[in-house]
Amino acid sequence: MYFYQKIILVNDLLHITKGNNNLLKRREAQRLQRISSCLKYVIGDLAKDKLELDWLSNPSFSTEDALLLHQRATEVANLIPEKSPLISRTTSKSELSGESDTDESLKQSSKKRKKKKKKHHNYKKTKKKTKGDSSSSESDRDTKHIKDKAEGSGRNHEKEGAANLDKKTSNLTSNCFVWLDDIQAFTAETFRIDKKPDPANWAYKSLYRGDIARYKRRGESCLGIDAKKQCITWDSSATKRKQLQRRPERYFTKNNVKMLNTDGIPVCNKSSPSDPTAFIPVFQMEPDDPSDTTDMNPLGIYDPSTTVWLQGKGCKSTDHEPVNMQQTIQEPGININSILMTKVEEHNKKVRENPRDINAWLEFVSFQDELMRGPSPYASKGEHEVRRKSLKLILEKKLAILERAIESNPSNVDLKLARLKLCTEFWEPPALIKEWQKLIFLHPNNPELWKKYLLFCQSQFTTFSVSKINSLYGKCLTTLAAVQDGSMVSHPLLPGTEEAMLAIFIQQCHFLRQAGHSEKAVSLFQALIDFTFFKPDSVKDLPTRGQVEFFEPFWDSGEPRIGEKGARGWKAWMHQQEKGGWIALKPDDDDDDEEIDEDQEIKDKSLPKWHIWLDFEYSREARHWLPWRPDKTKKETEEDCEDPERQVLFDDLGPSLIHLSNPDLQRQLLYSFLQFLGVPCTSKLFPSNLYFAMDENNIFESVLSDEKPLTSVSFPLSGFNSIGHMDTMLRGRHHIGHYKEGEEFIQNVFHVLFLLFSGKEKSNLSICWLQYEISKVVQCLEAKNKKKVKAQGRKSKKLAKNLLKEPDNRNHLSLWKLYAYLEWLLGNIDDARKVFDTALCTAGTGGCKSPQLCSLSLLYAQLEAELLESTEGAVISRAVHVLTKLAESGPYVPYSGQVLSVNVLKARKTYEHALQDYLSKTPVSDQDQVSDANQLVNLVGCYALFQYLTVGIDAAVLIYAQTSEKLEAPGPQKCENTGDSFGIQNFPTALEAITLLHTNLLRFHMKISVYPLNPLREALTEALKRYPSNQSLWRSYIHIQRKSHSASKARRFFDGVTRSTNSLEPWLFAIQAEQLRKKLTENVQRADVGEIHSTIPETGLTNRIVALFEHAVQSENGTHCPLLWRMYLNFLASLGKKEKSKGLFYKALQNCPWAKVLYMDAVEYFPDDLQETLDLMTEKELRVRVPVEELDLLLEV
Repeated sequence: MYFYQKIILVNDLLHITKGNNNLLKRREAQRLQRISSCLKYVIGDLAKDKLELDWLSNPSFSTEDALLLHQRATEVANLIPEKSPLISRTTSKSELSGESDTDESLKQSSKKRKKKKKKHHNYKKTKKKTKGDSSSSESDRDTKHIKDKAEGSGRNHEKEGAANLDKKTSNLTSNCFVWLDDIQAFTAETFRIDKKPDPANWAYKSLYRGDIARYKRRGESCLGIDAKKQCITWDSSATKRKQLQRRPERYFTKNNVKMLNTDGIPVCNKSSPSDPTAFIPVFQMEPDDPSDTTDMNPLGIYDPSTTVWLQGKGCKSTDHEPVNMQQTIQEPGININSILMTKVEEHNKKVRENPRDINAWLEFVSFQDELMRGPSPYASKGEHEVRRKSLKLILEKKLAILERAIESNPSNVDLKLARLKLCTEFWEPPALIKEWQKLIFLHPNNPELWKKYLLFCQSQFTTFSVSKINSLYGKCLTTLAAVQDGSMVSHPLLPGTEEAMLAIFIQQCHFLRQAGHSEKAVSLFQALIDFTFFKPDSVKDLPTRGQVEFFEPFWDSGEPRIGEKGARGWKAWMHQQEKGGWIALKPDDDDDDEEIDEDQEIKDKSLPKWHIWLDFEYSREARHWLPWRPDKTKKETEEDCEDPERQVLFDDLGPSLIHLSNPDLQRQLLYSFLQFLGVPCTSKLFPSNLYFAMDENNIFESVLSDEKPLTSVSFPLSGFNSIGHMDTMLRGRHHIGHYKEGEEFIQNVFHVLFLLFSGKEKSNLSICWLQYEISKVVQCLEAKNKKKVKAQGRKSKKLAKNLLKEPDNRNHLSLWKLYAYLEWLLGNIDDARKVFDTALCTAGTGGCKSPQLCSLSLLYAQLEAELLESTEGAVISRAVHVLTKLAESGPYVPYSGQVLSVNVLKARKTYEHALQDYLSKTPVSDQDQVSDANQLVNLVGCYALFQYLTVGIDAAVLIYAQTSEKLEAPGPQKCENTGDSFGIQNFPTALEAITLLHTNLLRFHMKISVYPLNPLREALTEALKRYPSNQSLWRSYIHIQRKSHSASKARRFFDGVTRSTNSLEPWLFAIQAEQLRKKLTENVQRADVGEIHSTIPETGLTNRIVALFEHAVQSENGTHCPLLWRMYLNFLASLGKKEKSKGLFYKALQNCPWAKVLYMDAVEYFPDDLQETLDLMTEKELRVRVPVEELDLLLEV
């Protein structure tokens, strides 16, 4: 403003002096001329900066005022000749008010100024040149106007101006502007003080923006400040306006999601070389000077640096603190980027230095997910890189890394599998199949690769058909058999191939069963058992394909096979053929009448068509699962078969026959066949095809175990439909066991197997058969059908007595135990006690060292304990008597009604010493290890139950805790043969069984007395973390959790277990727990008892269950599990969401197109689409036993 005011005064004086040259001296005119030339240069530059300084148009500059000002300036210049001339201007309001011409010109100029401002506001985009021309023209017109005024008025006011000269001179210092550069004498009144108030200040918050000089700030810094100690915050109205308009960001916005996805920064002292993840130590520093405690630190709570600061003294490191503060503020973004960049560099270094390290490459691939979640480490400073975090981008990066890895390791299968898994996301199925075929062609000897290839082809809905997949299984087994025989010279035999071949064979059988082709699955088992156990000696040296060629004539000869009456086997048939053939025997007369085929007529035609079709389909599935064979006694031929699909040709099973030389695998084949028929065995399926075959909704059924927790029977393979059972989710299982033809088939199988084995193995088969009968009794009890229980009980008891009559089984305590348990289940408690006492009397004096005697005594004591209503008087109960006699190792004496205290004390000591001996014992062989494990479980169970009945629950829990601790921690002794430590690695089944006994005892105690829930919950959670696939433990867990009001603990536990394991059971039971909770909530809300105050809030249980299903079906094992998809479909259908359910059905078919139960469920959920569903089944070659055309004919009859 100072510079602009100076320009204004000088320009006014220039124009005045040009009109009155006769009044000015030549010297002053020359000096002003020089100033004029300088100012024109300055004004020209200012005009270029868009500063419109049109000062000539101001009419307030009169001639007499200019004259007086000039005279005064001349006098001052004479007083101070060395300084520049003083230029001033009077602005006396009193003189200007008396001149009418001046007032008129002032009004005109003000109007022009307003008009010009308006024009300038409306045309801001006018060019600079145009503005300059217009302003110069206007200034010329105004200059002429001022000159004319000055000439007319100069003569009239000449005398008056001379008179008032002295007066104006005296008021000059108070009414004019003075430059400090020109005068030093009048320093007291240098600036003018305007005391007139401005009313606008009351109406507005600030000065008028036009009164404030305009400027532009470049950058955010300020000159003259110390950047380390000081900073300036610039307030901008535009920034505030933007902040007011900006809404607060929510947690799901892009910036907040990026911040949440970044890893946390470890807070640590950079100077300390300790681990950055360690805790920050808080030092307790005591002041050295006690005087500080009283003066500045009266309570002694300040550290020395704070005390020094309170005294007003600065610390030595004070100057550096702002720098550290600034670094700390800028550290988070830099640290995040630096951490990610460091990890990237580490991974690149690993794969560069060790390109053969497969794990390093796979870790680098998985690291890409973490890298994409965080900010980019390669964005420049201050630049916000916008990246589209799409799935395709991550996949392409992973694919590029894997291709580099494969270049360095061309023969590695894991890398190629990982690449194919990635390509599944954005490649078409035909291209993927071609890549798989190339991989199989390069590695035909890799059984694990074959398993994945079979599952991939099996789950491709677009290219799926049953015949194609079945032939692919045959090709796989034929190729691996050629590798096993050595006929494929190009590829060596890999370890574990024979076991993998058996697993693939069992997988093929379950695939055929689930697709509805039960006859082919049963024929496969029959053929392989004959091919393995009844092989003639003359063909044993031939390769596998050569043996298959000799086996084909036997199969096509019509000779009875395994499970059929009169089956003698391939070996006997071959010997007889060499002698001249069989002697024709008359068939045995069958006393029993033939079973009437009930599915040939419709009982109720009023039912809907889809309902009748389901009844027919299920009935034929249950009755016709055996392959059809022409009965020669009835002179039947192959043309007499009504359903050609029931006949199995050798071409369907010949390629799948394999050679099993390992005796353990041969036994595994037998037990797998028995499990396939529905017989419970101790053996389990191979883990590779465990969830692939799970399709029955019976893993949550635990009625009997809830009523009798101590003796709950947990048979393996719950969750798997046995042959002949294909029930829908809503209907459940129609019948128990099999029909007459099926039961006879199982009986014949056992008779043939009894001829193959003897001794212990034969006894184990007898145990399996009796367990099958007990399982049918248990199912009848759970169904609460007394008539069926009585009928089944008679059959089971007859079988048990026949088995015990065998010479090899008379002294087998396990069979006696099962027979006594069968009597107990049927309600014959006195008869069961007689069986138990008889078995114990004949067992001998083995005591605690006999595994079978311990197991028998434990079951007897548990059954007797379950009859107790409370623990009072348990010391003299029959259960304590049984356990005491076991510890005495003497002849058993039946219970007489009392137990001596001395015997109880002796038994406790005996149990304690026996347990210590077994825990410190080292097994010599694997067989001894298994027997010792079973003995340890029985011994711990007897000792804990004895302590529970005689002392209390705490003593029993202490025994379980000590034993589990011993088994978990590796012992000091080593196994001489294997070199493994005597710990949990050696006794995995023992620790799991002991944990199950522990939890069952706690559940029983809570049932008969008051006991806190927390010990049982803790025991179950610890056990399930170790054994996440144990269905019995999960059933117990959800049983106790459904009584809890708060579900947060259970949900957190389920979430933790599902993250830490690949097992599918945690997902299934988590879903079941939420469904039980939803059912309970609905029952409470629907109760018709007046006003209901629900204590269990629903809180979005439906959405939670759907979310659990979605996560489960995306897991590795859940994607191809038919049971999981059936549960999901059933849940959505129960909500009434028909369209979503139909979409989910087709989504399930994309992953499990072979599961016939999914199609049958769809018929029940979407009855209007019956024809469409059956057409789809026919297209994919699934077994349809009742075509729609046949159903229409039956309805017309």
